[in-house]
Amino acid sequence: MQQRILARRRFLQGTGLAAAAWTAAPWIRAQAPDRKYRVALIGCGWWGRNILKEAMASRRVTVVGLCDVDERAREVTLEQVNDLNGDQPKTFNDYRELLTSVSPEIVLIATPDHWHALQTIAAVQAGAHVFVEKPTGHTVNESKAMLKAARASGRVVVAGLHRRIGPHHVSGMKFLKSGAVGPVGMVRLFAHGGGGPEKPSRNSEPPSGMDWNLWCGPAPVRPFNSRIHPGGWRNYLDYSNGQLGDWGVHWLDQVLWWNGGEYPKRVFCAGGRPIAGPPVLNAQEQTGDTPDHQVAVYEFDKFTCVWEHRRFAENGPEKHAIGAYFYGTKGTLHIGWRDGWTFYPTDDQASPVHEDSQLQEPDGHNLALLWTEFLSAIEQGRAPVSGIESAHRASVLPLLGMISWRTGRAVNWDGEREQIVGDPEATALMSRPYRSPWVYPALQT
Repeated sequence: MQQRILARRRFLQGTGLAAAAWTAAPWIRAQAPDRKYRVALIGCGWWGRNILKEAMASRRVTVVGLCDVDERAREVTLEQVNDLNGDQPKTFNDYRELLTSVSPEIVLIATPDHWHALQTIAAVQAGAHVFVEKPTGHTVNESKAMLKAARASGRVVVAGLHRRIGPHHVSGMKFLKSGAVGPVGMVRLFAHGGGGPEKPSRNSEPPSGMDWNLWCGPAPVRPFNSRIHPGGWRNYLDYSNGQLGDWGVHWLDQVLWWNGGEYPKRVFCAGGRPIAGPPVLNAQEQTGDTPDHQVAVYEFDKFTCVWEHRRFAENGPEKHAIGAYFYGTKGTLHIGWRDGWTFYPTDDQASPVHEDSQLQEPDGHNLALLWTEFLSAIEQGRAPVSGIESAHRASVLPLLGMISWRTGRAVNWDGEREQIVGDPEATALMSRPYRSPWVYPALQT
């Protein structure tokens, strides 16, 4: 162990990685603490409250509006705001009323994926900067429309890809780019967890004070089920893209961070529900319908990237359960979550190099850093670390994987034009039908 620690220290001293997270972030020391922003939150669930809590902790905001279709969520968040910031924001059921009534300067969006595009576009068109959760859109063309609207508005839009700014991710990426791993020919991304057969749960009437029709919005209306709300919507394809869209976007973003944003030329994805069982949906009961496992292969010009997840069997036999392996000629670099990053050299005589994670507890994420950098980007008039440009590119990759999974065949991707080549059926899946009266956003041209 002592040998490993010494090896790590020698490497960090030689490359300057010991302070990488901070020297790479001069915005931490470049703030205007007297400037306060009018902030509103759309989506008052637990994660939305986490983001808002960091905004209030910065002492840089006045909370002017809260929006959620669930009255209970609004009340809990309002109490939190009163206690932590002393503000008395107005509350809304409909985000459109919030935008016109309180004129926020910054809007936080922590709604399910199927709402991200419409709400982000409306917010920037109303003149607000936006912090939206990942992935950007539920479909490729929604994400393209968000990018188009952000560019046209001149507003700063950041996505919740906080691994772009986590200290051990910053230093791990610098290690990777230093050449210490050697040329990388393959990347493996993964997020595994437990699970088993899924039993249907009973549908019910929506809780008192909840507008279920508005919660579904442009997406299909399923019978209300407590497995969907709150929180379980990630397991329903009407509102999400499963594990590939939820977890995969974080790690695919790490690949694009490393390779400079180059798109893959071909994507193939396979998977299913052999353990969870066939999806159930009827008037009485339902299950989720996302795959219980998937493998997606992304073919880049100079390397191959593989995503995999399973929601059964855990990952006990392997050293890590979540993260990215970069396989190079000099060894393998694992960049993980709570286990930091570790380089395993091919040379048996060399010691592994390791750096512990530095995470914000209790959730293990770095929202405080991301929020501070977001404000700095607004004030400096620059692109944020996890801005809409890079977040869009990262979000497209899991969405292409889902298109391949739905069609059962590979997707050839023209990254420069952002078009699927030679497959009209797959191209049609870059959008989705919207339920009336909602209108699909204007596409990127």
